[in-house]
Amino acid sequence: MYFPLRVGGSGKSIGYTGDDSGENISATNSRLCELTGVYWAWKNLDADYVGLTHYRRHFTAKPFWVRLGKNKFDCVLTQTELEPILKEYDFILPKKREYGIESLYSHYIHLPYAHEKDLLVLREVIKEKEPNYLQAFDTVMKRSHAHMFNMFIMKKNLFDQYCAWVFPILLEADRRVDVSEYTPMETRAVAYLGEFMLDIWNEQQKIPYKELAVMFMEKQNWLFKIGNFLIRKFGNK
Repeated sequence: MYFPLRVGGSGKSIGYTGDDSGENISATNSRLCELTGVYWAWKNLDADYVGLTHYRRHFTAKPFWVRLGKNKFDCVLTQTELEPILKEYDFILPKKREYGIESLYSHYIHLPYAHEKDLLVLREVIKEKEPNYLQAFDTVMKRSHAHMFNMFIMKKNLFDQYCAWVFPILLEADRRVDVSEYTPMETRAVAYLGEFMLDIWNEQQKIPYKELAVMFMEKQNWLFKIGNFLIRKFGNK
């Protein structure tokens, strides 16, 4: 059920279909990251369901204790595991990430590579283009949890509805966010903001969904990550 897609523009062929084929926004990949792959799937794939995982992150249906000691690639979500879930749900999201001591708004503006003004640009674009979603934006930003990583699985009709809503907003935000003096990490501002959009959309739509665990396929230093989180929150940015 997996379709490998290389994102990131022309001239980088590694043997997979590229997001610079067909109708695409591949040229924006340095700013929108994996969202150029989502756009490509919207415009070019014919499928009953569409989802997104990353080379570094995959869904899994296996409990944590089952995964202990196993090769992570042996625990990646399979079609056999997914099909029974799709009989009950048309919408699948990664398990919520909890930030506990701060709101999403606070979390974002304390990131070392993020800027509050870009988040305000996104709010302004939503206010102009989709004013009915402004309250949903404010509600989500006040929460301390979110479904992150731009990961999902959706029935095609829902996927089409979401993309038709989200890309006019993000592409307009991309036009307004000035990245001319940003570092490469900061240049990904709209991609980072895009991670909030599924929750904002579904705060308004109220579509029932199933959460699945996400495996980070590389090693993680949790003491380092938690330490950085606390420094960002209580120290200088």
